Amino acid sequence: MRSESKRQIRPRRLCLHLLGVALLVALAPSQARGQNSALIPAPFQEARHEGFLEIAALGGIDCLLMGDSIIDWWRRAGLAVYEENFGSLNCANFGIAGDRTQGVLWRMANGELSGYQPKLMMLMIGTNNLSGRRSTPNTPEEIAMGIATIVATFRTTFPEARVLLLGIFPRGAEATDQFREPIRRINEIIADLDDGDYVRYLDIGDSFLEADGSISVDVMGDGLHPTARGYEIWAAAMMPMFTEMLSGRE
Repeated sequence: MRSESKRQIRPRRLCLHLLGVALLVALAPSQARGQNSALIPAPFQEARHEGFLEIAALGGIDCLLMGDSIIDWWRRAGLAVYEENFGSLNCANFGIAGDRTQGVLWRMANGELSGYQPKLMMLMIGTNNLSGRRSTPNTPEEIAMGIATIVATFRTTFPEARVLLLGIFPRGAEATDQFREPIRRINEIIADLDDGDYVRYLDIGDSFLEADGSISVDVMGDGLHPTARGYEIWAAAMMPMFTEMLSGRE
């Protein structure tokens, strides 16, 4: 009974997230004029964005990978694992190293959801919001709302498509790292976006940890970005749900 009542509450929360999308649209002109520089992508990000627009215009995208460098680097450290698991699928990787929730929302609002009809988006974003070079860091609650708005934007654009929402991976070599608790809090909040159907939440963070909570350099060389071994762990933990959702099975 408890889980059933929780599922009844979630649509109301999604409505709140849709209000966030409406606010984003309403504020877009002032943001474009530079009044909120956090929403204006860096030049290298804008160049990548232009490349993604060309890919989107070709159509034929069934699965979209969206996020920051951890998604982006399926092309690098994770390339062999990507080809083994995604090579036969019509997937597009729209991850950009260094991106934040604001950047993903900007990209979505500027054409990256046009020209195709995806069946599934796999999303992981938010770790860069915790530490900013160009922008002030966001709170876990702000980051969670940004993620929720991304999910709502995608779902509004593609009502029949599904979202595999990944919990942000643990960060920092040691279990006591300053980023561990904010990430835990973000994941705790966004887990409630799981509706058991169109949006599924998956936290595989523990798969990367040693018994003492540390992260081996064999798994994440810098305590943040997965190595080839890290991408193998990711694929093994994630692909069963990914392929199930892509096929449309419950």
